[in-house]
Amino acid sequence: MAHEVVERVEQYGPKLAELAVENEKLGRLSDETVGLLRSAGVLRLLQPTKFGGYAAHPRDFAEAVMAVARHDGAAGWVCGVVGVHPWEVAQMDPRVAQEIWGENQDTWIASPYMPNGIAEPVDGGYVLSGRWPFSSGTDHCDWVFLGALVGDGKGRPASPPSVLHVILPRSSYEIIDDTWDVIGLSGTGSKDVVVDGAFIPTYRTVNQDEVSAGEAAVGNGVTEALYRLPFTSMFPLGITSAVIGICEGALDVHLAQQRDRVAVTGVQVRDDPYVLYSAGEAAAEIAASRVQLIDGISRVYEQVAAGEPVSVEERSRVRRNQVRCAWRAVSALDEIFARSGGNVIRRDNALQRYWRDAHVGLAHMIHVPGAAYHANSLAQMGLELPPQLRVLI
Repeated sequence: MAHEVVERVEQYGPKLAELAVENEKLGRLSDETVGLLRSAGVLRLLQPTKFGGYAAHPRDFAEAVMAVARHDGAAGWVCGVVGVHPWEVAQMDPRVAQEIWGENQDTWIASPYMPNGIAEPVDGGYVLSGRWPFSSGTDHCDWVFLGALVGDGKGRPASPPSVLHVILPRSSYEIIDDTWDVIGLSGTGSKDVVVDGAFIPTYRTVNQDEVSAGEAAVGNGVTEALYRLPFTSMFPLGITSAVIGICEGALDVHLAQQRDRVAVTGVQVRDDPYVLYSAGEAAAEIAASRVQLIDGISRVYEQVAAGEPVSVEERSRVRRNQVRCAWRAVSALDEIFARSGGNVIRRDNALQRYWRDAHVGLAHMIHVPGAAYHANSLAQMGLELPPQLRVLI
């Protein structure tokens, strides 16, 4: 059962936390960390049961990602990003899943989805070229999802623009080392990938609009509610879950360190009402973020399972709240970080790594509040969303 995955994560938790330092130094997840994640089964939660997955409720996926990130932010981030990809594969032509998991059900798939390449139509498919940064966990993946603009035959995007999600095997792209030198989430190994004229058969592609609206699955005969959820609800889920889990882990470390800390005034921190007030408030804010994020994806799941359409207003509400969850949790982390004492800045203090990881996670485009809040306000007024806002809702 899916809940067993979280139990295994907690069992491996102390080791995951110990390995976090090594992951940061390596600039990618260590092989030992990856072995623990594979053993726990986190990245198979959204994978079809036919290929050894759990086809779990997205709530279970979010809770597992949070559990990992609570011990190691980078490992949680990779679980949140890479763990969504089996969900999308399940919506595609069945040949894709067979190619990926037919021989190894623990095969991982990287991304990113930003349309940084041009896919020129050719007989039977497309020829793709481009360069994509931020491919999290890519060293441990054998396939990659990439976003691409359909070309006009002359190396330029067609008009009007059309965006595809395409999937390629490891032999068709190059990982560029030394492209991940960052201040946080260093252990994610989110390196650049390059594709130079790779052929992609049509069946390994899916239209972004169709997967965003939850329509791709139906076209391939997939009926489970899980695989008919909107991409714009599912993709942000893993990323925000990682950020909330990071903040939960930071709170754990803060409380453990403050328990016996003596301030420069000679007063034990446990007797300082101001520090304790901040810790209590932060705990409430982080807990509220967890609850609201899970509530949003659960509501969408229930609507889809009941055969009800998910309106633009409802999708925009889920996105608005998802963004706010991340900002609320990181703001709470800032409050306790500022009251953790001077030793918090030392490299061997785990709290500073959680703090850096959380802020880098907050910088992901899926957490930019402007467009999400703007779109939700228009939707609540019953007004039409312009195309540039609809694409993220």
